[in-house]
Amino acid sequence: MYIPFLSKKKEFFTDAEKRQIVDAIQSAERQTSGQVRVFVESRCRFVDPLDRAVEVFASLKMDQTPDHNGVLVYVAIKDRQLALYGDQGIHTKVGDAFWNDKVKLILSHFDKANYAHGLVHIVIEIGEVLGKYYPYDKNAGGANDLPDDIVFGK
Repeated sequence: MYIPFLSKKKEFFTDAEKRQIVDAIQSAERQTSGQVRVFVESRCRFVDPLDRAVEVFASLKMDQTPDHNGVLVYVAIKDRQLALYGDQGIHTKVGDAFWNDKVKLILSHFDKANYAHGLVHIVIEIGEVLGKYYPYDKNAGGANDLPDDIVFGK
């Protein structure tokens, strides 16, 4: 009989780093009606990480926010790939140049293996721009439509 060796899955972040990233997501979302999610996996199944980000965006139901102002930060750690994907509402406000600049910023952190710090930094900046175009409205209820946790793929 064959029994596969079970080992603990390698963690990408320490518990403290995970908490920092989730705190950044929550802080960003307190400024806006927009939603920010972080999806991290080991390898990207697609040649272009943006294609994978679009797939993940839909699977997380991020395309169902009322103002179409969800943003996904997608990272494939071992493949050293990342993508930022904003739904049409926020994308029409900021355009490709914004996303390209933010990718360069996060890569500067990743090049130094500062993954958690880079994610915290980029989530905060995304929250600021979402807050500019989609400010938090306490009178509208400001529902947090999506979970704030980091989503880990395979």
